[in-house]
Amino acid sequence: MKPQGWNRVLAAAVGIAVAISVLVIAFAWPAANIAPRHVPIGVAGSAEFVGQVTQKLDQVQPDAFDVTSYADPGQARSAIENREVYGAIVAGQPPTVLTAPAGSTAVAQILDTLGSQLGRAHGVAGPAPTSTQVVALPAGDPRGIGFSAGSLPMVLGALLTGVVATLIFSTIAQRLTTLTLAAVVAGLGAAAVLGPWLGILPGGFAITAGALALGIFAGGATIVGFSSLLGQPGIGVGAALLMVLGNPFSGVTSAPELLPTGWGELGQWLPPGALGSLLRSVSYFDGEGSGKPLAILAGWAVLGVGLAVIGAARRARVVDDHPNAHEQGVPARTILADASVRP
Repeated sequence: MKPQGWNRVLAAAVGIAVAISVLVIAFAWPAANIAPRHVPIGVAGSAEFVGQVTQKLDQVQPDAFDVTSYADPGQARSAIENREVYGAIVAGQPPTVLTAPAGSTAVAQILDTLGSQLGRAHGVAGPAPTSTQVVALPAGDPRGIGFSAGSLPMVLGALLTGVVATLIFSTIAQRLTTLTLAAVVAGLGAAAVLGPWLGILPGGFAITAGALALGIFAGGATIVGFSSLLGQPGIGVGAALLMVLGNPFSGVTSAPELLPTGWGELGQWLPPGALGSLLRSVSYFDGEGSGKPLAILAGWAVLGVGLAVIGAARRARVVDDHPNAHEQGVPARTILADASVRP
C-alpha cells in the first residue's frame, strides 16, 4: 500500500476513536452527574411552615430546589398538574409530599427521599411526611422505563430518515416529500405501539401521533437542511445535534434540572429534548406545558426546510453560472462536482 493509503487508514482510525470517545463522554458524563439543580417545587402552608421547610432544604441540599410558596394544597396540586413545579410539600400532621412521577420519576424519588429526611432530625419536627402521587404514570409503564427506552429509537428514526432521504434522492422536493411521508407513517406506527398496544403513552392517539411525526420530521429536516447546505459534512453536523448533544442532554430519562448546569436547558432547545417534553405534556398532563416544546420542534422543522431551500438555490446558481451550463450533454451533477459543490 502506498504511503498515502496508510495515512488515510491512520486518519480514519484516529477519527473513529475520537468519535467514539466523544460519544462516551456525551452519554456517560451527564448520567454520572445526575443531581438536583434548582428543581422547581412548591411548599404549601403557613408562612412559618414555608420558611421552615425552605431553610431545611437549603441545609440538606443547597441550591438544589427553587421553592414557590402556596397558600393551600389545592394551589400546589394545580401547579403540579400545570407543570409549573415537579412536586410539593404540604403542611399537615403529618406533612404530605406531592409528586408527579409522570413528569419525572427521578425527581419524584428525590422528593420522597427528601420527605423522609425532613421528617427526621434534619427536617421538620413531627411525624414523617406521607407521599401522594398527583400525576402518576400509566399502569402499562408504572416506572417510566418504557417512556425512557422509547426515546432513543425516536432519535435514531429521525436521524435515519434524514440520512436516507439525503443519500437516495437528489432534489429537495424528493427529500422533503420522503421525509414528510416517513414522519407521518412512523408517527402513526409509533403512536400505535406506545399507546394502545403497550399503554406507555395514554394520551389521545391522534395528538400523540402528531407529536411523534413532528419530532421525527424536525430531526430529519435538520439532517436534510444541513446536508443540502454543507454537503456530506452537514450530515455530521445534524447527527451531532441529534445524537451527541440532543439525546444525552434531553432529560428524558431524568429531568433537565438534574443534568449538569446549563446542559439540561440546552437539551430542551434541541429536537430530542423538545419531543420528550411534548410527549410528557400531551400524554400525562392534558397538554399543559406543551407550548414551548411544540414551538421549538416547529422551529427546527422550519429551519431544516429553510436550509434545504437555500442549499438548492445555491446549487442551482452554481449550475447556471458554470461555463459549461448550456453545453448539451453535460449533466448538472458533473458541473456541481467540478465546482466542488455536492449534487
